[in-house]
Amino acid sequence: MTDIPQHLGSAATTTRGYSIETAGLGREFGGKWAVQDLDLRVHIGELYGFLGQNGAGKTTTLRLLAGLLRPSSGEARIAGLTHAADSRALKMRLGFVPDTPPLYDYLTGRQYIALVASMWKVERKVRDERSDRLLDLLHMSDTADDLCKSYSHGMRKKAHLAAVLATGPEVLLLDEPTTGLDPGSTKRLKDLLRAEVESGTTVLFSTHVLDITEQICDRVGILAKGRLRAEGTVAELRAQNGNQSLEDVFLTLTEDPASNDTTDGDGASA
Repeated sequence: MTDIPQHLGSAATTTRGYSIETAGLGREFGGKWAVQDLDLRVHIGELYGFLGQNGAGKTTTLRLLAGLLRPSSGEARIAGLTHAADSRALKMRLGFVPDTPPLYDYLTGRQYIALVASMWKVERKVRDERSDRLLDLLHMSDTADDLCKSYSHGMRKKAHLAAVLATGPEVLLLDEPTTGLDPGSTKRLKDLLRAEVESGTTVLFSTHVLDITEQICDRVGILAKGRLRAEGTVAELRAQNGNQSLEDVFLTLTEDPASNDTTDGDGASA
């Protein structure tokens, strides 16, 4: 197996030591708050897991951070920048991997990675080196020259992840990154994310898969009905809740038998 590559970009720098900061961040859809009063701080070089059931507000939060949605209230800063004042500079430092990747069906995986990296003005030699390393690491070298339209959901997600990482982002946002991946691909993804974080990248990903969160996250935030209910290391969350398992802590903080919400306020799965 190929060694995990070193970080492919430069680390973020902010005076406060945070790559992601929000203050009172919220988004309303038709009178319903999908996210409300979110105060979040993620340190530089931290792997932060965002836990929540469907409808909790995870996807909406990531879209707000990525600049794909405008907030109804509050503010978000990424690497010390805001989308309102510094949108172009911010997006050059940011990578976002949605649950449904936006690949072009009639490009090959390798061509798609090259296209995305070129849009981020990555030099061709650097782009190709990064592409080859990532494709090898994600076990996609044999299918890199196949058209994207032939890819499964898991392969599409891996191809888009490789494209985003080829740009060398300082901050990486991922929405349910393990959905559609087989166990081997999930293991390689976990190793890759830890390697990126250890090299200075900040990673925030949403999930409801508890064992992955326990295995790789530095800190965890639990979101329910658009509000951050608790955060800390897994050990801290357990200690704060009578030394219950993370599963029991999660269920205690998020379960609501009266709620049947399955969307994130904007019609997207949370």
